[in-house]
Amino acid sequence: MAHRITDTCTYCAACEPECPVNAISAGDDLYIIDESVCIDCEGYFDIPACVEVCPVEDCIIKV
Repeated sequence: MAHRITDTCTYCAACEPECPVNAISAGDDLYIIDESVCIDCEGYFDIPACVEVCPVEDCIIKV
């Protein structure tokens, strides 16, 4: 399962460097997760790293 960043993103960039497979990039107004690349941090972390560091509650959701 992949994750998606919602429109509540504050564009803080906390998530981008945490992604072990570089699935997160800066969009025009918010960060974007390439859902075809996202691996839900399986094999890397118990909890998806982007979700763990995001300061906005429920900004990054599982799709």
